[in-house]
Amino acid sequence: MARMVTPHARRQVLPDVLRPGLDLVFCGTAAGRASAAAGAYYAHPGNFFWRTVHAVGLLPEPLTPREFRRLPDFGIGLTDLAKHHIGNDDELPVLAFDAEALRRKIWRHAPRLLAFTSKNAAQAALGHAVPYGPQACRWDTTALWVLPSPSGQARRFWDERPWRALAAVVRAPR
Repeated sequence: MARMVTPHARRQVLPDVLRPGLDLVFCGTAAGRASAAAGAYYAHPGNFFWRTVHAVGLLPEPLTPREFRRLPDFGIGLTDLAKHHIGNDDELPVLAFDAEALRRKIWRHAPRLLAFTSKNAAQAALGHAVPYGPQACRWDTTALWVLPSPSGQARRFWDERPWRALAAVVRAPR
């Protein structure tokens, strides 16, 4: 069951890793139990996130979940749509998703690309069904992408091709 957080305890489960001028920000749905316990993004050993960002060429060296604060050195940031909850997508209450807070962060930091690391996060943020890959809409100057979830629980939907296509756009000259 998801951990509910009262309005008086609004501490983020994981800190945002954002700054102006990033090439790419990854947005997940919420911290899973393993990530919350480790205090690090995508920390479950069955999660493909860290090996994928390296394998597709977004990182020149492999990083561990505990090294997530190094990502801005490579032009990458991290956030979640439900910053104050822990759990799987199907356990989160609808009110956990704060699309407006996410939009404000993206407008303030203006990354070149925002990539949702699950269809659930993208659909909650955008308010409609989405395909994998680049989206037709933008948030101001930020292009939007949807990626298959790297979670082990979403393995039946796993496809590295959208991740590779995103990496090609990030590496392309502006």
